[in-house]
Amino acid sequence: MKSALFIICFLISGMSLCQVTFIIDKLPDDHNYNNNIFISGDFEGWSGGKVQYKLEYDKNTYFITIPNIGDNIKFKFTLGSWENVECDKDGNSIDDRVYNFNKLQDSVTIQINNWAEGKSKIIKHTTTNNVHIFSERFKMPQLNRERKIWIYLPPNYENSTKKFPVLYLHDGQNLFDDATSYAGEWQIDETLNKLSKNKDLNLIVVGIENGGDKRLSEYSPWENKEYGIAEGDAYLEFVVHTLKPEIDLAFRTKTQANQTAIMGSSMGGLISHYAGLKYPKVFGNVGVFSPSFWYADEIYNFTKTHTDLKQVKIYFMTGDKESEDMVLNTEKMINILKTNGFSEKNLFLKVVPNGTHSESLWRTEFEEAICWLFKK
Repeated sequence: MKSALFIICFLISGMSLCQVTFIIDKLPDDHNYNNNIFISGDFEGWSGGKVQYKLEYDKNTYFITIPNIGDNIKFKFTLGSWENVECDKDGNSIDDRVYNFNKLQDSVTIQINNWAEGKSKIIKHTTTNNVHIFSERFKMPQLNRERKIWIYLPPNYENSTKKFPVLYLHDGQNLFDDATSYAGEWQIDETLNKLSKNKDLNLIVVGIENGGDKRLSEYSPWENKEYGIAEGDAYLEFVVHTLKPEIDLAFRTKTQANQTAIMGSSMGGLISHYAGLKYPKVFGNVGVFSPSFWYADEIYNFTKTHTDLKQVKIYFMTGDKESEDMVLNTEKMINILKTNGFSEKNLFLKVVPNGTHSESLWRTEFEEAICWLFKK
């Protein structure tokens, strides 16, 4: 009773704010209540456990209040790192949790079935044999950082002299391997191997890992005063002027814009959209999944002044269960493009029934998107 009253008082104290309180009221039987629990998600850069997002604790109950930061948030709970992330009862990874902000005040009870507690170290790698690490520590001079870069080569690469189109994808740790992904991989390699066999669609894929707590900043060209500085332009300068020349030198690539694509989801969708408009002579094909346009309203005015692009194709995809604003914002963006002269034949929108903001949605929809962008 004391615990319940404490939580109710905690909720009432913030009634003037639009917010949600997550209350973990059921934990694994062997949970050690001396451990701290953290919430980590797209709103704080998927850090794995920042101190400011440590849950409060009272009488075997953990809770935290998160303010409204946009349409929705995607998140998980950890014991302070991704090696100790929540999982299902058998130790398998689970989809990211998603919360849509549609109430002034809300509380949500959470049940955690198990903690990975180091199981991530022994998860089987799921990469196919044509996925490689291009560099563990590729230098990013524009940001004074380093980043892991993955490379996927089509099945017929080694046995041919052909050149191939190239797809640049953000959030590289989530693309090919369950062992490195947060909530299940996109299965890019398995999907493209199938398309190579069935449709003779062969691509090189460059997977750029995100920067953890730098992710929000790197994927936005405009500052969000609450969540991060603007490093999106520097990030794209890295992709265009540092990484792409090295990829073109190391592999047999088709370098023309109509043979080069960029794609991402959520914040990755925002920066991919921006990249297609800012660098149309580099990226002629753009995949925009579940875009976080809410994060930077400036993207709308920027789009209005960058629509005279005759050769750029953009594929938009969102799920109707992500949030009402997600669909509306995407439709708003498409209307801006059409109204200001962007070719309608080069635009495509798919709204997936019951689609949620998750790797499972993006994994399922990747095949259709890449086939449309590179249709012959």
